[in-house]
Amino acid sequence: MKKALLIVNLGTPDKPTYLSVFKYLRQFLMDGRVININPILRFFLVNFIICPTRSFSSTKVYKEVWDSDTGSPLLHNTKKLTEKLSNKLNNYDVHFAMRYQNPSIENTLEKILKRNPDEIIVLPLFPHYASATTGSVYEEISRIVSNKWVVPNIRFINQFYDNEKFIDAWIDKASKFNINSYDKIVFSYHGIPNSHVDNVYPDSVCNDHNCESQITEDNKFCYKATTYQTTKILAKRLNIDPNNYLVTYQSRLTNKWLTPFTDKALESLAKNGNKNVLVFSPAFTADCLETIIEIGDEYKELFKKAGGNNLDYVDSLNYSDSWANAIIDIIK
Repeated sequence: MKKALLIVNLGTPDKPTYLSVFKYLRQFLMDGRVININPILRFFLVNFIICPTRSFSSTKVYKEVWDSDTGSPLLHNTKKLTEKLSNKLNNYDVHFAMRYQNPSIENTLEKILKRNPDEIIVLPLFPHYASATTGSVYEEISRIVSNKWVVPNIRFINQFYDNEKFIDAWIDKASKFNINSYDKIVFSYHGIPNSHVDNVYPDSVCNDHNCESQITEDNKFCYKATTYQTTKILAKRLNIDPNNYLVTYQSRLTNKWLTPFTDKALESLAKNGNKNVLVFSPAFTADCLETIIEIGDEYKELFKKAGGNNLDYVDSLNYSDSWANAIIDIIK
């Protein structure tokens, strides 16, 4: 069989300029799965309030992470991962796309379809299912193929938060650190609105489902439940005492997002005498703005101002051999 693999990441501006950042943020935030409110209200909120103001600050930060040779770290890491997978998967036609901006899913999928594969495997690079990420990729793929005369078999992988080799890849990254030398370990995941996890449950809300403790038939697609499960698996493999780690959520837009918030938790840890802290970000498979700047710079400064001495973070999987091997395991 002729098989194609399409890996999908979130996206990045084409350039670290105000107009490019505005364009990226607008496409991202106008997605109804990202901001799930009345479309008219979303249009005015995004175009006249969020993007005009947030684009200035975001442009400044993108300039900090932008490399003169390789550009966006998210784009660079995804490209290199694609190259590595192509070398390891001789019988697969491997491509990558971004959900927002370039290379777009639509253009990339058109290239794949022209080669007439028997099967396309779509792997969004988000370990934990969320409507705003994996769900959005699925909707975009469905929109594109819905008007095609010929549609090959499409296999969509919607989460892999507990895949053994995915966990192995993080253990490999963690091996660079002396875990026992830290006062606390923080597992920081990208935040989402409370309403997004509540929407998983037709007749109740997330808080009714004991998501911090176990995966059940009811919560197996709940982002909060799966992030806690990944944490428990990693903590067990790393022999971290349950009293020595905590789960937090970063990058919030409002206070109605999943708690505890990473920045507030780090401040509290420092004020309570925890001088050395290590941060994992298992929701991010490629280093980007949220890991390099938000954790590596902003949270580190905040932690030290609150009385902490040292805050380290475990870099993302990026294009490591162990991550490429995990993807091969996931798709097979």
